[in-house]
Amino acid sequence: MNTSAIENVYLPKVAVVEGLNDEIPDVKTVHWSLVNPEDQKAFVSSFKPGQFCLITIPGKGEFTLSLPPSPTEGKTFFTLRKVGVCSTAFQQYKPGDKFGLRGPFGNGFPMESYYGKNIVIVAGGIGLIPLRSTIVYILGNRDKFKDLQIYYGAKNPETLMYADDLKKWEKGGAQFHLTVDSASPGYTGDIGVVGSLFKKYKPNVENTVAFVCGPPIMFRFVIKDLLDLGFKESAIVSTLERYMKCGVGKCGHCCVGVAYVCADGPVFTYEQLKRLGEVI
Repeated sequence: MNTSAIENVYLPKVAVVEGLNDEIPDVKTVHWSLVNPEDQKAFVSSFKPGQFCLITIPGKGEFTLSLPPSPTEGKTFFTLRKVGVCSTAFQQYKPGDKFGLRGPFGNGFPMESYYGKNIVIVAGGIGLIPLRSTIVYILGNRDKFKDLQIYYGAKNPETLMYADDLKKWEKGGAQFHLTVDSASPGYTGDIGVVGSLFKKYKPNVENTVAFVCGPPIMFRFVIKDLLDLGFKESAIVSTLERYMKCGVGKCGHCCVGVAYVCADGPVFTYEQLKRLGEVI
């Protein structure tokens, strides 16, 4: 047995920052690539929508970030909000700075199992970050899916994520519905919580899977709305956030019931979340 060929999942690979751009206040996108071209090629060809990575910031620590790009794009980047020591340090990086990366980890969204179905995307605020990969994947494989309906809400127009992408999605084969909690001068769209859009733009229910991600209060009410509309618990899918250390189901930090979020998730159906006792 050639043990030298076995990859050490606990050993970070070296990645380099290629550029950064601002999204909304306190949120930036960091574009990067792995220093070894073969590692980069293997990463791009292997990750799935909904997976995540563990990022090592030398001298600061390690933290988790979801993967917002779709494998159909051939790009690698993270979008993160400044919330702690590691994320603050990462946002201060400059092109050429290096960091450690482990992953991709997690089960991801089983996109192939959704072929031939209608897809409903419901996102609130930065909850659009982990769902971006699914939207781009669907639009890049448009013939494999039926209707795509996107419902997105934010506090105000200034906190809408991925402004350029939103314009493309609206024109690229998705039924796009947008709302804000409070309007700014010049805004002429819908106002209200994201669930309020369901009354005006009723989502498909038959042969449909709904992806939901956002703050807990939004998640709670959107799930109720979807169930009231007739969605089955098994047809509502979300991602579960937990503090992760190893990424491969060994350390137990992210254990929820009988599941490890890092290995069995982070993607779960609402039916599975209820069984795990994680109903918000």
